Amino acid sequence: IRSKKCIPCLKELLKDKDPNIILQAIRGLLVFKDHKDINQSLLKLKNHKNELVRNVINIELYEEKNTVKSKHHLSPDYLKNTVVLGDVSKILKNVGSDSVHLTFTSPPYYNARDYSIYNSYEGYISFLESVFKEVYKITKEGRFFILNTSPIIIPRVGRKYSSTRYPIPYDIHHFLIKMGWEFIDDIIWVKPEPSAKNRISGFNQHRQPVTYKPNCVSESVMVYRKKSTKLLDWILKQYSKEIINESKVGDGFPTSNIWNISPTFDKSHSAVFPKELCDNVIKLYSFVGDLIFDPFAGSGTVGVSAIKNNRYFFMTEIQKKYFDDMKSNLKNDLFTDSIPKFLTLKKFNTSIKSNENFRPRNKTNSKKTS
Repeated sequence: IRSKKCIPCLKELLKDKDPNIILQAIRGLLVFKDHKDINQSLLKLKNHKNELVRNVINIELYEEKNTVKSKHHLSPDYLKNTVVLGDVSKILKNVGSDSVHLTFTSPPYYNARDYSIYNSYEGYISFLESVFKEVYKITKEGRFFILNTSPIIIPRVGRKYSSTRYPIPYDIHHFLIKMGWEFIDDIIWVKPEPSAKNRISGFNQHRQPVTYKPNCVSESVMVYRKKSTKLLDWILKQYSKEIINESKVGDGFPTSNIWNISPTFDKSHSAVFPKELCDNVIKLYSFVGDLIFDPFAGSGTVGVSAIKNNRYFFMTEIQKKYFDDMKSNLKNDLFTDSIPKFLTLKKFNTSIKSNENFRPRNKTNSKKTS
């Protein structure tokens, strides 16, 4: 296959309907890609209908060499251990591209009583889409976005009406892929059944078919990666051996995608992240010294876990009550050497502009990252 005599046959195989055969032909022709006619034949495949073929052509003919970027492991000082009060969509507009290493969040439930009421479910999904587009822009190349959601039930308004169940993780997935996130894994967070709302009691009494409604004991923890042609090895090369060793995950980590973790209950917030869940995600998908972002901070558990695991945090929260609670809890119970910053949107924008490395994100830069 490496003989020049094979070139005509290999070029003909590029027209085959089977993507696997095309990929094998490409591998053979790449040996001769410096030949102008071969290069032109391969370039014609850049818009091929098969995604694997397009990806190989993009990597081999368009992508720059995987040079080490020494600043990948760094993050802006103005974001480190900072909580901002305000609308996350507005807050992120001025945050520079390639700023955070990991985002872990659980958005407010659709029409949750302690958050804004949306006009429609479509409006809610549209809001999440707009936020996650901004998260994509501020995420460093090849790094992870972990989204915790679950289907929700809107109770019926009367006996003659039925309740409505909205499949949030499945409805938002399409938009995440479209904006450039690459789907990596689906982790199922399983909670003890007694902690779930009892939906099975009626069926348990009458056992009538089609009325079965199981107790919901699981939530989705969807793992996405900012699309990159660079392999994970490239990320490892951005860190020193000391950081790699310090970040190694100890024994007791989950070995399957089923994570059995009890929920956490807090009278000050209706949906609190369990610390174990945050610790797992942060230790498994980031390195010591990385910047962890939560756009819907709530009680601030992501920040607590980040500091506990020797990372930095950046969080935003629109509800002043939760913002004030975090200010009290984090300052009193968590920090010794590093005092967190609690800022309004106005003060945050001022701190960004005073940062010596600040460069406004313009339209050109936005296009490159979307």
